[in-house]
Amino acid sequence: MSRKEFEASRMRRMKRIAARHGLTILTSDKIKVLGGAGGHALRDDASFKIVYGDTPKPFSASFEDIEAYIERLEAGEE
Repeated sequence: MSRKEFEASRMRRMKRIAARHGLTILTSDKIKVLGGAGGHALRDDASFKIVYGDTPKPFSASFEDIEAYIERLEAGEE
């Protein structure tokens, strides 16, 4: 298993790509403390508004959802 397959490595890569698009990946630590999976959201750096991961509830996007969204941004589909 290479290092680029570790979740921490994937998260760092996604954060770098998101930053190029003016976005920040937010992670809910509260859910982790309560024993849940810990959700994610994407915030626009200019307006501080959540652009992805806030419906139906805050931090509802999984890491895979965020990764797919950012990959679509890179491909110019979003």
